[in-house]
Amino acid sequence: MEPGLSAEIGVFGGSGFYSLMEGASEAWIETPYGAPSDRVAVGEIAGKRVAFLPRHGNDHRFPPQSINYRANVYAMKSLGVRWILGPTAAGSLQKDVAPGSMVVCDQLADLTSGREDTFFDGPPVTHVSFADPYCPTLRPIAIDALRSLGIETHSRGTVVVIAGPRFSTRAESKWYQSQGWEVINMTQYPECYLARELEMCYVNISLVTDYDVGLEGIAPVSVEAVVEVFKRNNERVRSAIGEIVKRIDVTADCSCKHALEGARL
Repeated sequence: MEPGLSAEIGVFGGSGFYSLMEGASEAWIETPYGAPSDRVAVGEIAGKRVAFLPRHGNDHRFPPQSINYRANVYAMKSLGVRWILGPTAAGSLQKDVAPGSMVVCDQLADLTSGREDTFFDGPPVTHVSFADPYCPTLRPIAIDALRSLGIETHSRGTVVVIAGPRFSTRAESKWYQSQGWEVINMTQYPECYLARELEMCYVNISLVTDYDVGLEGIAPVSVEAVVEVFKRNNERVRSAIGEIVKRIDVTADCSCKHALEGARL
C-alpha cells in the first residue's frame, strides 16, 4: 500500500465513479483475507478523502457469489474509512417502486448461503446486533441529498439478497413480493454486515433498474436491459454520491461505531 494513503469515506460501486474524485491515487491493499476485487482509488470529493473500490472489479470480472467481501471491507477499514456508501443496482418487487427511482433501504433479508460473512470465527465469541442493518446517521443524509437533486426517492425499503448469479423464478419473485419487500439484489449481504462488524457506518442506495418477474405481466429480465437502465442513470448516481459526501460530517459519532460494545462473550 502506498505510504500515507488514507480516507474518511468509502464507496463501493461501478467503475464510473472514478470520475468523481480529484487527484486520485490507486493502490492494491493487502488484507488477511486475500486480495480485494481491485485496486482502491483514493482522492478528494468536496475536500474530503474518499476511497473507491469497484466491488465486482474494474472490468466486472467477479460475479456476486465470487466477490471477496471480507477483503473489500477490510481494505476500507485499513485505510481509516469510517463511513461507507454502497450504491447498487436492484430489481423492484412492488409496482410503486418504479425503474429509475432510488430506494434508501432500512431493512434486509438474507437468502444467500455459504458466503464468508464474519470476521469473528472465535475466540472470543462475538454476536453483533443487526436489527437495523443500515446506518441511522447516513440514511437521512442520503434521503435528503437524493431529493435535493430531484431524484424520485423511497425513504425506506427492504432489500432481499439472493445468491445469484441466476435471476429469480416467477414463484420465488412472487414470494418475495408477498412479503412486502421492495427490492432484490445479489451483493448487499454480507457487505453491509461486515462493515457493521468493523464498526463502520454503511448506507445502501438501490437504483431500481427493472421490475422483477413476480409482478403480473412482467417479461423476464435481461442483463442488457439492466445495464442499459444503469448506464442511463449513471450520471445521477455519481451526482448523488457527490452530494452525500458533501453532507457527511466525518467527525460525527454514531451507534454503528460502537457495534462491538457488549457483543462479546
